[in-house]
Amino acid sequence: MRTILLSCFLISSFHIAAQDIQAYQLYTKEGKKTSFKKVVKHALNQDAILFGEQHNNAIAHWLQLELVKALHERDSIVLGAEMFERDNQDALDKYLNGEIDAEAFDTLARLWSNYQTDYRPVVDFARENNLPFTATNIPRRYASLVYKQSFKALDSLSAQEKSWMAPLPIPYDPSLPGYQKMMEMMPDHANENFPKAQAIKDATMAHFIIREIRRTGNLFVHLNGAFHSNNFEGIYWYLIKYAPDLNIGTISTVEQENVTQLDDENKGLADFILVVDEDVTTTY
Repeated sequence: MRTILLSCFLISSFHIAAQDIQAYQLYTKEGKKTSFKKVVKHALNQDAILFGEQHNNAIAHWLQLELVKALHERDSIVLGAEMFERDNQDALDKYLNGEIDAEAFDTLARLWSNYQTDYRPVVDFARENNLPFTATNIPRRYASLVYKQSFKALDSLSAQEKSWMAPLPIPYDPSLPGYQKMMEMMPDHANENFPKAQAIKDATMAHFIIREIRRTGNLFVHLNGAFHSNNFEGIYWYLIKYAPDLNIGTISTVEQENVTQLDDENKGLADFILVVDEDVTTTY
């Protein structure tokens, strides 16, 4: 009888412990726990939402899709992402319109290696629901050109090539903490052009987000690496610079050992912070 009771106790304790396991938690920028429902409510009052992800974080990709679904149910939305470059917009449109299949899209566009697992679900949702999807990022070869030769290298490009980026010259503030941090984090790449290459990406993404908002009047949901919008810098900084009348919401993704409390270093990163348990399996 004792053995049976002990076994029941252990099974019950394990069940309770398993119920307590938590993969993620949403927080406000002040560090207060919040809910997905409140994130959706906040997003509906914005002109654009910048969802900053960790590129290999499965929870972030899942929540991005859930946010897109929830907003689509309640409002007219358009989508866009850092992961698609401007000169691939035609291929993206053809896939969205059903003119080409997934295999042809993979051939025509420069898709990220984790596209199938992490971004295709959102793109296919847009396809199934006739939602516009904007390739917002500058073609990487031009960001690389800036890294090697600074902004001046862009002046000699053709009109077609310049149409794939923000209008030149772009405003640029090298003193922004995010750009300064880049220099500290990657000293092997640190030269004065390193943050400029990031800035041309940020400015270009902001430019095409604004263009689509002006064209449609719809809420723009944008997917990007968290570094591009953390601390209300990067894309956010350019959005406010180019269009101060817009209301921009931000979400950031961080990984912590403990998800039940927001670490001080992660407070203030965005309007909402998605905290994911650092043991959650990554997508690559």
